Amino acid sequence: MNSVQQEIDERSNLTNSNKFELLLFRLGCDANGDHSELYGINVFKIREIVAMPEVTAVAGSSPHMLGVVNLRGQIISVMDLPAIVGVKPKTGLNIMLVTEFARTTQAFAVESVDEIVRLDWGQVLSAEGSTAGGMVTSIARLDGDVNNTRLAQVLDVETILRKMIPTEGKDVDPDTIGPKLLLKPGTIILAADDSVVARSLIEQGLNAMGAPYAMTKSGKEAWDKLNHIADGCKAEGIGIDERVALILTDLEMPEMDGFTLTRLVKQDARFSKIPVVIHSSLSGKTNEDHVRGVGADAYVAKFVAEDLAETIRKVLNK
Repeated sequence: MNSVQQEIDERSNLTNSNKFELLLFRLGCDANGDHSELYGINVFKIREIVAMPEVTAVAGSSPHMLGVVNLRGQIISVMDLPAIVGVKPKTGLNIMLVTEFARTTQAFAVESVDEIVRLDWGQVLSAEGSTAGGMVTSIARLDGDVNNTRLAQVLDVETILRKMIPTEGKDVDPDTIGPKLLLKPGTIILAADDSVVARSLIEQGLNAMGAPYAMTKSGKEAWDKLNHIADGCKAEGIGIDERVALILTDLEMPEMDGFTLTRLVKQDARFSKIPVVIHSSLSGKTNEDHVRGVGADAYVAKFVAEDLAETIRKVLNK
């Protein structure tokens, strides 16, 4: 029992050291049928892993939607992840990954699960600009910064879900998002998110709120941008609060996660008074406890524009 509790404590404390755990799995072979890539998803998104149950097909669903399963009284949609990515499993769809993500529960069918690895976010590099079609946010170097390291593609679940389950109506409705934000003239919201889809939604929301912003793609890029702004403020003889009104950050990002970014901001005397809002698809009490532990001013789950706007207003009004 002690060893189990120790493992739970270690996993919970990973956010204090810019580390995370990645579940590695395989989806199948390429067009030639002789190469099977490794893919990964953050363990914090996985609710459970089960042998593939019988799936009930749903009339009129998309080709990559296998159907639904009844898992302990909960009806869960099951998606054919190999088909979505464009590969073919050799041995079939054998495993179902049940995920909790962005206020929803859904399952992905995969061919096999390999292992769970513990990584530093510094081992993960952005995949933006690659040929992955927006479905991969980053590439994890599993053996570190060495030649011929094993590589795993970290899937952009936000993009996949948007493609498979489009939302009805507008993502951002200026009529319901509320009044414009009244920021101090000359200030911006500094935002960080590694997902192309998430950045687009955030930008739409901030534009609807009338909030000037600077968008970055990782915690490290946001931290570097913040320090650059601070250097400019120092040269002008003004405080950082004259340029940055609030920091809005995702949690899962290559090179530096949102926990580490928040901790750096709150521990630096130059930035400690800048409010930080964490905007993440990682939900649940454990993650919200971590958010409070690193000193963030608020947490809001992705993505409801009205909730994001309300949270930002509350934090700025404090």
